[in-house]
Amino acid sequence: MILVTRDWQTRCVAHYVLAQIQIADRTRYAQYEAGFMEVFNAFEGTILAADESPTVLEGQWSCTRTVVIEFPSKEHALAWYESDAYQQIAEHRHAASSGNVAIVAGL
Repeated sequence: MILVTRDWQTRCVAHYVLAQIQIADRTRYAQYEAGFMEVFNAFEGTILAADESPTVLEGQWSCTRTVVIEFPSKEHALAWYESDAYQQIAEHRHAASSGNVAIVAGL
């Protein structure tokens, strides 16, 4: 078992945004997708995965899209997510879907 301490998390460089999205309205969600990359490209992130049919190894997977994004730091991830430009397009995602989004520290 790996013991993770707060001190380790503050030294960690890469942080990941994990999103599990349940899309209800594909047409409205497409409006979010149409503006996503233009906003995203300004924040030094890398999309590592975006999948609508992952291989489930355990449990239930009810979301229709799973996304993993890497940022150089937690501050970069928050700058992207909290930016006015992202929040403006995120209105379409919120209207078209529900989901879980979190930032996790890399190893």
